Formats: sequence, structure tokens, C-alpha cells
Amino acid sequence: MSRQKQALGRWGEQQAADYLAQRGYQILGRNLHGAYGEIDLLARHQGTLVFIEVKTRTSARFGLPEEAITPAKQQHLIHSAEEYLQAHPELAGDWRIDVVSILRQPGGAPQIQHFENAVQG
Repeated sequence: MSRQKQALGRWGEQQAADYLAQRGYQILGRNLHGAYGEIDLLARHQGTLVFIEVKTRTSARFGLPEEAITPAKQQHLIHSAEEYLQAHPELAGDWRIDVVSILRQPGGAPQIQHFENAVQG
């Protein structure tokens, strides 16, 4: 992955974390690595543990950011969440997987969309 894409991804994750924190989410972790991939953000909201996938793009020319969540990616997210919960049984309880989509267009504020419970196992 190019440095430019990595920088965009980090920027998007920070935007998502700020957006969610303003809406009452407690950010518990970032960039959690496991055998099935990375969990971008881990948060708690109203007693529910929330695994969050952040997708950021600079243009909708090739589709909206959330459209990058393919069925294969959904399975990786589910497996990553389950793997994390097995490693951290103290966090057992209600959980879900959300997606935050960020479109960063030049000269304007980022367009942020939050899809709760976007991925279901």
C-alpha cells in the first residue's frame, strides 16, 4: 500500500473516531491485528461492543467507500471480531460490526456516514 493511501486511511480512522466520540462512543482501541485482518476501531456504545470498519475515499468515481465491503470482507470482519472476543473473554456480551464511510473531497468537509450493524454473521 502506498504511503499516500496509508496516510488517507489514518486520516479517515481519526475522522471516524472523532465522529463517533462526539456521538457517545468510547473508543477502546485502534488498528487491532489478528489472523483474519485488522479491526480499524473498537468502541463501546450503550453497553454494546462495536467493531468498526472505516472506508475512506477521495472520490466516488469508482464507487462509494462502503461499497468496498464485499462479502469476502464481511466474512473477514466477522472472523476478526470472533477471534478478538475469544482472546478477550472479559469483553463478552452484546457486540456488532459497524461501517463508517468517509468521502474526502477537495475543498469541502468530509462526508461521513455511519452504518450501524452493517455486517451480520
